[in-house]
Amino acid sequence: MPLALVTGAARANSIAAGIVPRLEADGWTVVTSDLTTGDYPCDLSDAAAPTTLIERITRERGTLSALVLSHAHDVESGILDTTAASFDQHVAVNARATLLLIAAFARQVDVTGGVIVAFTSDHTTGNLPYGASKGALDRIVISAARELGSRSISANVVNPGPIDTGWMDDETRENLTSYQPLGRAGTPKDIAGIVSFLLSNEGRWISGQLLHTDGGFSARF
Repeated sequence: MPLALVTGAARANSIAAGIVPRLEADGWTVVTSDLTTGDYPCDLSDAAAPTTLIERITRERGTLSALVLSHAHDVESGILDTTAASFDQHVAVNARATLLLIAAFARQVDVTGGVIVAFTSDHTTGNLPYGASKGALDRIVISAARELGSRSISANVVNPGPIDTGWMDDETRENLTSYQPLGRAGTPKDIAGIVSFLLSNEGRWISGQLLHTDGGFSARF
């Protein structure tokens, strides 16, 4: 069975946790990583950690065919209260680690190639370091689609919009749902289906895209 790494799968109701069983049902062998949990705990703020993680997985489990990047560092702050240390931490985890994971993944793929899916966000005002680092992630992943296509690697960014993973209170859920054309909040299961398709043979032709898979939420802008 092909092997996939899913990062950021610590919380039981997270997007990543919803993706894992769907991929397993599709026939993937899935390994997970998070800061202190998962099959391969890893502190992605350490510049050496992403490469070490991929090399360890391939040494112990074999060649990876898919990389699903759902890890994130997120501490809300704006322009006036974001410290240099906080900004650097966001960039290290959300952008630099993404670059290094993708590079290490690309170096180990075999002739069949591979698939990369990474998650982004529209956050800006009030959540500046998170949004800025996710903006950098977007460019890295889209660049990967161009640079790594010759290795038969497809790469896409998925913007899931607001997904109900336990962080919404009733007021927040009601407010966000009022903007949803489909009349409900998104769930990890919704996003798992998108990732399942992108990792399938049929979905591999999609590459270099930033996909808004948000049930029409972004159509209000």
